[in-house]
Amino acid sequence: MPFSGVFSSALTGRLPALASALALAAALAGCASPASRFYTLSPTGDAARTQPAAAANGNPAWLIELAPVDVPPQVAKTQFVVQTDAAQVRVLEQERWASMPGDEIRRALSVDLTQRLNTIDVYGSPHPDGVPVYRVSVNVQRFESWPGSHALIDAVWSVRSLDSQTVMTCRTVLDEPVGAGYDALVAGHRDAVGALSQSIASGLRALAAGPGQARPVRCPLDAQRQG
Repeated sequence: MPFSGVFSSALTGRLPALASALALAAALAGCASPASRFYTLSPTGDAARTQPAAAANGNPAWLIELAPVDVPPQVAKTQFVVQTDAAQVRVLEQERWASMPGDEIRRALSVDLTQRLNTIDVYGSPHPDGVPVYRVSVNVQRFESWPGSHALIDAVWSVRSLDSQTVMTCRTVLDEPVGAGYDALVAGHRDAVGALSQSIASGLRALAAGPGQARPVRCPLDAQRQG
């Protein structure tokens, strides 16, 4: 048999296998999972780049230590956990936080508080003697995501002076309305974290205004704000 005939026969014999392989590849491509989208609560744009002058110079009037933030176990995952009704939730594999929700909240609070208070977050870092330090702890008891409806954060937080051991413990409930889509839901949570930061900053200022006083320190008026 001529060489060309042998080559043609061999190629013809492989065509069914090649066609099957291509069909399998197409089927696998069609079954591939959609790409995941990642979201963050951290400030973006100019707000994230702006640093207070005193903090940038390393000479703030006081320092803060923002401890890791606790969140409910059912939402302590990178996937979005959204409410479908009062008793049911859905876990969304394609809509995800850039890091664990507690880390997202802590990072956003740290950036916002340091800007509001013109200070530095020294958690986990050494700091100089002679500068007042206030330890901030946040326990998020409810972190609810209702697409197209609202984003809710219910948090108990405290500010403690490491010098006098005076402590303020408060609760802030924030219920931010949101529009349709997951971008709007994330924006609602970002607004809630910003409002929580405002309450904590108000509490810290009140604590710092009367160091060593025996009277109890009252929570700021906005610590029970609801949207």
